[in-house]
Amino acid sequence: MRTTIDGAAFGQMILHAAASINAQKQSINDLNVFPVPDGDTGTNMSLTIGTAAAELKKQPLPAVSRAAEVTASALLRGARGNSGVILSLLFRGFSKAVKDRGEIDGGALAAAFSEGVTTAYGAVMKPAEGTILTVSRLAAKRAVEAAAENASAEYVLVECIAAAKAALAETINQNPVLKKAGVIDAGGKGYVIILEGMLAALRGEAMPEAAPEGAAPAREKADFAAFDGGDIRFGYCTEFIAQRKNQKDPRLLRAFLSELGDSLVLVDDEEIIKVHVHTNHPGRVLEEALGYGSLLTVKVENMREQHTEILEAEVASESDEPAEPEKKYGFVAVCAGEGLAAVFTDLGCDGIIQGGQTMNPSTEDILKVIERTPSEIVYVLPNNKNIIMAAEQCIPLAHRRVIVVPTKTVPQGIAAMLAVCMESDEEANTAAMLAAAEKVKTAQITYAARDSEFDGADIHAGDYLALLGGQLFGTDRSIQALLTKLAAHLAEGRPEFINIFYGEDVSAEDAESARRIFEAACPSAELGVLSGGQPVYYYTISAE
Repeated sequence: MRTTIDGAAFGQMILHAAASINAQKQSINDLNVFPVPDGDTGTNMSLTIGTAAAELKKQPLPAVSRAAEVTASALLRGARGNSGVILSLLFRGFSKAVKDRGEIDGGALAAAFSEGVTTAYGAVMKPAEGTILTVSRLAAKRAVEAAAENASAEYVLVECIAAAKAALAETINQNPVLKKAGVIDAGGKGYVIILEGMLAALRGEAMPEAAPEGAAPAREKADFAAFDGGDIRFGYCTEFIAQRKNQKDPRLLRAFLSELGDSLVLVDDEEIIKVHVHTNHPGRVLEEALGYGSLLTVKVENMREQHTEILEAEVASESDEPAEPEKKYGFVAVCAGEGLAAVFTDLGCDGIIQGGQTMNPSTEDILKVIERTPSEIVYVLPNNKNIIMAAEQCIPLAHRRVIVVPTKTVPQGIAAMLAVCMESDEEANTAAMLAAAEKVKTAQITYAARDSEFDGADIHAGDYLALLGGQLFGTDRSIQALLTKLAAHLAEGRPEFINIFYGEDVSAEDAESARRIFEAACPSAELGVLSGGQPVYYYTISAE
């Protein structure tokens, strides 16, 4: 039984974990609670840990501290989707716990898992039970207990995995959405697969090969349910690094800042405290920070002229030098489809990141476009609930102030851009963008990727699905019938403006037919129809 883990062993464990989750990513994707073709938790976790595997292959790393540091750094920048971001946080805490260690035994391994859980919970604004967070927490708890029984690293990892599996099985009962769908948590399953891959490497087992793309066993597939994200409020974006000059507990600073603002990220070590927070009182934030030591850096803003250019996120892997600020505000939007990209560009976006459903961009993808935006402040519009966390990870990494407006749909992002006033101050602009996004109702028409059941209603593969505000509105074998029902429902709210963006699989003639349906149902609304070119969704419709 392997008693300790050095840098070489840890690196091999990550490589094996990356191969394991890559081989099983489709089974994780199939746990997605929506039957639409956007279940990508497995893909996101595989791509995220794959960035770490690529970095670890470049050089020998004899010390576990260095191997863990390289892993954490790569995961942070390669994080895709909410599951990828949380995975990066777990390993960031792990790296912090093994700092300066050449090798670790079972006790140190358990402590590192625990620190990872603390880091992940500390960075997530609204932790939910029945998720990867629950699985990692209970696994780490058992690891600590196991280390007291036997200090062997292998024994601790075996017990950790057993607890993780038990916790994963219970997620179906802890999360109402999962319970209704009849599935376990996808992110939690991905984490168990990663732990199992690490153990297999520690035991010297052969690395798995990628399995052919296919469906998970029917009993593990989701039936149907909606998943809703949390709302975030913003004020002044304040960032600083304080040099630690005393023994004051940073948790006191965290508690103070939690009362004063939100979107709080606080990272500390023996030498510094790094903080990002959105608040209406930056002066009070900095005054409190001085109680811990001198301020090494503080971000400030300068007025600049507006400048617009189109950027793509699919750029070369090497990082460019950050652009020099030429104006006060810059804007970056995530969307898929040439038509939608053109809309955001026309509204003043400096950078367009190709992405959305089924192709979530990584933190690194978003960061590159932010750094190439020539402004002091960059607003980021994720336009998808599964991209918000990856975008927020850019805040402490960027060389300029970053404000993430948590738009969950493209219409919300467009509304936010329309609310921008280049002469307004940061607080007013942020408030206006948030308010505009919240007023938009978004409907989408897509198709069922597989058979499922929701509230007793059968959904069959190939059915057209209408989603309204992220929730199932209805299904039909006829897209025209579904559009008619949706138009009638939206008409009840007496909208003043309706915009229809049709996707890459919709002809201009079919889009014109959709226009007539909405004109008949909402005769007083100002109606616009535009080719968005988006994949997955036949129509994306906004009503205000």
